[in-house]
Parts: sequence; structure tokens; C-alpha cells
Amino acid sequence: MKAILNHLYNHNSLSKAEAKEVLKDIAQGKYNLSQVASFLTIYNMRTITVPELEGFRDAMLDLCLRVDMADFDPMDLCGTGGDGKDTFNISTLTTFVVAGAGIPVVKHGNYGVSSISGSSNVMEQLGYRFTSDPKMLRRQMEQAHICFLHAPLFHPAMKNVGPIRRELGMKTFFNMLGPMVNPAFPKKQLVGVFSLELLRLYQYIYQKSATRFCILHALDGYDEITLTDGAKVASSRGEAILHAGNFGLEKVKEEELAGGKTVKEAAQIFMQVLQGKGSKAQESVVFANAALAIHLAKPAYSLEEAVNIARTSLKSGKALQAFEKLVAASQAVFS
Repeated sequence: MKAILNHLYNHNSLSKAEAKEVLKDIAQGKYNLSQVASFLTIYNMRTITVPELEGFRDAMLDLCLRVDMADFDPMDLCGTGGDGKDTFNISTLTTFVVAGAGIPVVKHGNYGVSSISGSSNVMEQLGYRFTSDPKMLRRQMEQAHICFLHAPLFHPAMKNVGPIRRELGMKTFFNMLGPMVNPAFPKKQLVGVFSLELLRLYQYIYQKSATRFCILHALDGYDEITLTDGAKVASSRGEAILHAGNFGLEKVKEEELAGGKTVKEAAQIFMQVLQGKGSKAQESVVFANAALAIHLAKPAYSLEEAVNIARTSLKSGKALQAFEKLVAASQAVFS
């Protein structure tokens, strides 16, 4: 590792093969904690390259526990996190609105590292039991149109990195990798990223794949549509800047998106919105993100039509039913 660190300190980069090899070595515990922490920190000090990101991704996918969900043709909705905004759990709520609309979702998530409550934090707080059992996950998909893949269970080789990430308490390149390493290998993905630079990297990589994708970044720094400002969107069909008006919705204020100061508060906000008791701003933001996902899965719908589908899913209680069915199916594993 000393040679690798010196190489990187001298403003050099790794080839795709080198990046893949070093991440596999990290996963196998070949380096001490200080060396790994130094390696992670380097990528907060300089730009990661496309070959490096591809190499890290390939290593993670080679080492992951795969789950076959191909017959459901599900989509994933996943943000990189790392935007430091501490919003309520927008992308996780969005997944249930999409599932409530009858679109299968295989959600890849993890505990928050740079935020108070990641998707795994809020799901665990609300009674969901994590599992990697393929039969149980398929049952969840059949009953709720959604299953939740808690990243640490499917990337066991990364157990050496988890404690270091938590101690660092800031985004690392693992945030960049999260959406790319869903162990179900979905063919449709809505991905939120924390910078325009990362949007470009993702766009370049996804354009070489068979995945139907939509990558987004809010121009005021969020890794999801927030309706606080415009959002850059790059998809299989081109690029656009989207504003609230494109969804038939009104602009909202940043302070209306607060996510709470504890996991318990985050979970309470989550349930209020899911039960149709959220504020207009909270619901509008969820509708906008869900609309992008619905439009990605079913391009025949315009964004405004997709917003109406999302609104129906939430207001009819179907999104809440998807959540309740998922939690019940997960708890059945342990009963």
C-alpha cells in the first residue's frame, strides 16, 4: 500500500485493473486501518477518474452476493448521499410511491455515513428486518412490489471498511459506488449524485452499459430533485435542466425539507409523509422524484402524468400498503 499511496500522492491515478486489484486487497484485509483511511481520504482531495471508478465498481460486483430478480424487471432508486443536506428520506419514500404504483423496485441502501439517517437507518427504525435470503426477498417482491437490499449483507467483503467510514464521518468514493453495485443488477436506475462532476462520470460509465438510466443533481447541491432550484438530468435519451414547473409543481424552500435531528425523528417524518400527512412541500418533492422514476420505467407517460400517478399512489394509501406489506414480509422471516 505504501507504493500505491506514494503513487497517488504524486498526483498520479490508477488504471482500471489497478483500482480493481487494490479494492479487492482492501476487502481481504491486506492493509491496516491507517493505510485504508489514507487511501479513502485521497479521493476527497482530488478527482476520481473513470478507470478508477470502473475498477472499484468491478471489484465490488465481483465480490458481492448476487440476487436474481431479473424476472421482475425491477428498477433501483438510489442516491449517492454525501450532499451534506440532511433532508428527510426523500429517495426511500419515493421507492414506496413507485412500488405503490405497481412498478417493481429493488432498493439498494445503507446506513447514513455523512447524514443522520440513511435508508437503512429509517427502515430498521420502522421494523424492517434485513435479510439476504433470496427466497424471502422474492416473497417481498411478490407481495409488496419492492424488496430492500441492505448493502453490508450483500457486500460482506467490505466489512473492513465500514468502521473506517463511520469514524471518518464524511463521504468517500464508496458513496459514489453505492448506486453502481446493486447486487440484483437492475436494468433501470434512477440515480442521484452529489456533484455535477460525478454526474458526468456516471453518465460516461452508464452510456457504455445496457442499463436504462436517469442521473440527476440539483443545481443547489442536492443528490435528488428538491424543487428548491433547477436540477440537471442526464438520461439514456439526453440531457435537460428541470424546474418545478416541468412537473406541474411549485418551488419549495430548503428549510421545508429538514430531515430531523435523530433517526427517530427521521422515521416519524417518513411515516407522516407516507400516511398522507406530510406538508405540501414534502409531498411535492416526493412526487417529483417518483415521477422521474415512473417516466423512466414507462416513458409513454409525461412528467406531469407521472406526477399524477405518484400522487394517486400516495393519496390512495397504496404506497403505505407497499411499505406495510414489505415490513410484514420481512418480520415473517423471524417469527
